[in-house]
Amino acid sequence: MRQIVLDTETTGLEPSQGHRIIEIGCVEIVDRKLTGNHYHVYIRPDREVDVEAFEVHGISNEFLADKPRFAQIADEFLNFIKGAELVIHNAAFDVGFIDHEFAMLGSQYGKTSDHCGVVDTLLMARKKHPGQKNNLDALCKRYMIDNSHRELHGALLDSEILAEVYLAMTGGQTALMLHGNDGDGEETATEIKRLSADRPPLKVIRATEQELSAHNDRLDAIDNSLWRQLES
Repeated sequence: MRQIVLDTETTGLEPSQGHRIIEIGCVEIVDRKLTGNHYHVYIRPDREVDVEAFEVHGISNEFLADKPRFAQIADEFLNFIKGAELVIHNAAFDVGFIDHEFAMLGSQYGKTSDHCGVVDTLLMARKKHPGQKNNLDALCKRYMIDNSHRELHGALLDSEILAEVYLAMTGGQTALMLHGNDGDGEETATEIKRLSADRPPLKVIRATEQELSAHNDRLDAIDNSLWRQLES
């Protein structure tokens, strides 16, 4: 399976208000391994970057002045992601902006969903960790992924970090979260060694006829056995 972990930076929060994409960062995963193949581009939005957005990503209007417009990179971007499964944190935001950019170029580009599947790691994290913070920084802390070099948001850096978070979140337990003995409820992490992907398959030992017979005899002796109710 080919997956593309994707992130964008924008001039603001709402494409309906004329906001545009100014950065796209993608990293490729094939068969759950980072390939080193990536796509990264800055884009001239032909509008001002909101002050609030600049405080998040630090990408200035002056920096973007000589960058290509989305129309100039649309084909190469689509060719990179086409046929892959996109892995995005808060996918509705990024896909909404991408679809808006495609729509501005004409119906021939369609929508993201016409070309790719989409996995939303925010929804996945909320399901796995209900009632907890599930932004990227919180997930890095939970899965012991170093993001100390992340001072500002950046599409390529965030997609690289998200790739590690996604692989940890979907690859089995990588850390055991325990409450401290001091009763303060703070979580501490104890590292657990992950099994190698090249390990031989586990041996399956099935019950013998004698063991199955003994099991059935035991169920027959139990009144209102739940197993018997399920079988019926």
